[in-house]
Amino acid sequence: MRLTDFSVISLDCYGTLIDWESGLFAALQPLLARSAVGLSRDAALAVFANHESRQQAATPAMRYAELLTEVHGQLATAWGVPPDAAENARFGVSVGDWPAFPDTVDALQRLARRYKLVILSNVDRDSFRASSVRLGVEFHTVYTAQDIGSYKPDPRNFAWLIEQLAARGIPRGQILHVAQSLFHDHAPANAAGLVSVWIDRRHAASGWGATAEPRSGVRWDWRFNNLAELADAVDAG
Repeated sequence: MRLTDFSVISLDCYGTLIDWESGLFAALQPLLARSAVGLSRDAALAVFANHESRQQAATPAMRYAELLTEVHGQLATAWGVPPDAAENARFGVSVGDWPAFPDTVDALQRLARRYKLVILSNVDRDSFRASSVRLGVEFHTVYTAQDIGSYKPDPRNFAWLIEQLAARGIPRGQILHVAQSLFHDHAPANAAGLVSVWIDRRHAASGWGATAEPRSGVRWDWRFNNLAELADAVDAG
């Protein structure tokens, strides 16, 4: 099996293309400044990850901007700070401010020469639209949690991806899933029978950052530290 055996790359966006941990931590600064918790970046992101994953499971149809708003209020309570509705709402719409990783645009442009690029993201359409201007390519299609009515790692998201692409004449065996999160992406991609590439953006850090800890046994077929390394491997292939 070779990277060039596939015609489509399905991509997670936040954590893989967009530096969501830096974006999240920047957006949490007003709340952290009002609190006395004194958490490190990774510790604050880990608390966020726990609240986010629980809220996504509890309210799978909630738009991501609204979900972020709700989670921010929960964090305020957890950190002993009076919730501020306006601050919660600003956090909810902060997605468009989150930066792309430095290698993202060039790597996507190189990959787009060889593959159709598809987004499978845990955000809503408006939030992704705000981020898309940072990505530098046109995607073949975009599937969001808002379209599907559930959040990864729900198996419905990957079933939707496979079914929608099959309707476009693209079989499962032609799809290569590329993502950072073992929890949100690789575990359900395994279960759906997809070949996957782990973009290990946190290779130099310990812990899981803003994603929940993955289950044991999750696997991937290739691993690269960033998207540029994947594009290099494809170009060399």
